[in-house]
Amino acid sequence: MNTPDVTPIKEKNFNIGDPLFQEDFITTLYEWLPKNREIVIACVGTDRSTGDSYGPFVGSMLEEQGEGSFHVLGTIEEPLHAVNLEERIKEVKMKYRNPFIIAVDACLGSVSHIGSLTLAKGPLAPGAALKKDLPKVGDVHINGIVNVQGFMEFAVLQNTRLKTVIDLSSATVSALHGLEEKWKQNRSVAFPSRAFSHIRKAQRTRLANDA
Repeated sequence: MNTPDVTPIKEKNFNIGDPLFQEDFITTLYEWLPKNREIVIACVGTDRSTGDSYGPFVGSMLEEQGEGSFHVLGTIEEPLHAVNLEERIKEVKMKYRNPFIIAVDACLGSVSHIGSLTLAKGPLAPGAALKKDLPKVGDVHINGIVNVQGFMEFAVLQNTRLKTVIDLSSATVSALHGLEEKWKQNRSVAFPSRAFSHIRKAQRTRLANDA
């Protein structure tokens, strides 16, 4: 009898045009998320380079949806980049006790993978394509493949199509929003006291004011 392959998935590529993309993405990443830690989405990149603006676009789009259960770091207005990366990640770890960080960044890949997403366990190595030595970040990471790798990476990022970046950003945000809803619902069942603590706090405040 053959033994089924139960090797845990550590990396997976997603075609955002696949009708099952969002469901598959959410299912995969949800299995990796802890249920009792704060979730921080660290969107790495800069709007000074079209290809490298994928992360900041994701951050800004998430913020536009309003405050949610996941915490967002890195936007078009306040990018998370080479200069401030180390300091801001330290701030996050001081603000949230043992946060689980999902790092988001652009990357270069094969021609056939341009416009797709890669989800992987382990930290992100930002700036690797440009040979930058930056601190690794994240417990898991999402890479948006914006253009082809192999030659003059800086110029390639500068000349990336904005449409590719926007399409990847929109798909990522939609999937992360679905993930957040699923995580929030299941966390409420697993940790009901935490899920409703803010409600009880508001009730106590109203009672105190009425008194």
